[in-house]
Amino acid sequence: MAEQSTVTFIITRQDGPESAPYEETFEIPYRTNMNVISGLMEIRQNPVNAKGEKTTPVMWDMNCLEEVCGACSMVINGTARQSCAALVDQLEQPIRLEPMSTFPIVRDLIIDRERMFDALKQVKAWIPIDGTHDLGPGPRMPEKKRQWAYELSKCMTCGVCLEACPNVNDKSNFIGPAAISQARLFNAHPTGEMNEGDRLDGLMEDGGIDGCGNSQNCVQVCPKGIPLTTSIAAMNRATNIQAFKNFFGSDSAL
Repeated sequence: MAEQSTVTFIITRQDGPESAPYEETFEIPYRTNMNVISGLMEIRQNPVNAKGEKTTPVMWDMNCLEEVCGACSMVINGTARQSCAALVDQLEQPIRLEPMSTFPIVRDLIIDRERMFDALKQVKAWIPIDGTHDLGPGPRMPEKKRQWAYELSKCMTCGVCLEACPNVNDKSNFIGPAAISQARLFNAHPTGEMNEGDRLDGLMEDGGIDGCGNSQNCVQVCPKGIPLTTSIAAMNRATNIQAFKNFFGSDSAL
């Protein structure tokens, strides 16, 4: 790669949600240690395609540039990943950039991840606090539980797992593996477990955990290495127990 003087990007573009997609090729000067984001920035500064034609700047999402925010997710050479962590030297040329197809297109490489945030609402992925007054120190988590719960907390809602999941598409309302894993995270918390039943009920709603086909694609592509399939298995068991509690009642309801 170091012997080459240019980098070629073939970008799938779309002028708006209702517009037809099209491909546009760009050639930019090569620099060492480039990532895909720096290539897109180069195109934005000088939006001229490989034919020498002036065009509109390519639009994409980004924020932290440290693989933390999840905003810069896109399909790079056929694989959904973070563009800030995709190094040009490690990619086959020409480099093909496409928006993730699981989500509605806003423009070019920008997608609408609203379905992910709606999924978090469905499973109540938060810990409700009554008021803002001082409640004192909260309960402590056992160290062993804290260690695996921390791994689940790394989720950055990037959407890559949903892009890889064959059960998440425009004909399905499956909430996807990320929300399921977050339900497990909050149910593991000593305070969060007080609302465990609500989260499990959310997982049993339409589009919930029963939509998982166990393809295990999600765990293979997760940029943070989150054990998503382990969480899905754990929540499958927990929802089965919750279903029995809902049907027969439980001691806590007495």
